[in-house]
Amino acid sequence: MIRATSLIAAAGLLTVALAGCASATPAASTPSATASAAALAGDITVFAAASLKSTFTDLAESFEAENPGTTVALNFAGSSDLVTQIVAGAPADVFASADSKNMTKLTDAALNQGDPVDFATNVLEIAVPPGNPANIADFADLAGADVKLVICAPEVPCGSATAAVATAAGVTLTPVSEESSVTDVLGKVTSGEADAGLVYVTDVTAAGDAVEGIDFAESGEAVNTYPIVALKDAASADVAAAFVDYVTGSAGADVLQAAGFGAP
Repeated sequence: MIRATSLIAAAGLLTVALAGCASATPAASTPSATASAAALAGDITVFAAASLKSTFTDLAESFEAENPGTTVALNFAGSSDLVTQIVAGAPADVFASADSKNMTKLTDAALNQGDPVDFATNVLEIAVPPGNPANIADFADLAGADVKLVICAPEVPCGSATAAVATAAGVTLTPVSEESSVTDVLGKVTSGEADAGLVYVTDVTAAGDAVEGIDFAESGEAVNTYPIVALKDAASADVAAAFVDYVTGSAGADVLQAAGFGAP
């Protein structure tokens, strides 16, 4: 009788132990947050303003690293050129503009998925070659008869900002050329083809020792706000939305701030 009782007790202990093991098994097989993140997969093409080249290259690389199943292709140009291409049917999944005006062209065409989100601001700065051979000191100096000045074309955000600043300052500019993107303006300065160019402060920062930057008080008259949006017919809609969230979130803010962009 004592033996039977011992066996029953042992069986009870074994049942409790097995129950404990069984209860642990489902927890081990529950999908983790990492596994859920890894489920994000697909390729997207991002059309972004030329002034975002450095920051978006970094952000695309880190986004892909955090989401191994994704690929982010980047196309940089002037915002006006990019939105014209998108409206004409170019295969894009995300659009990041250097101003609200060109973003409005896209939303007027009803090509956006959701509302655009402002994620950064930028202001103009004078870029000159190292040593500042033309002795540019302020914005008014850009109107000098012997100054070879290069600016953005009026339809490009940096060109629109230039026109606004010149009007506010009461200065008439006579550039030797008007370029289709801010990077083209910077290229004219770094190559020595121009004595000065009007670019964004972030472009001067990114150029390093290739140029010198000259701040001017009138730059505050034209602050460009950058919006971003996923497109309605994005091939990988979830990846496009995730990339927009990434740019507008803390990861994007850190990279953009480090590059000299202001908060929206």
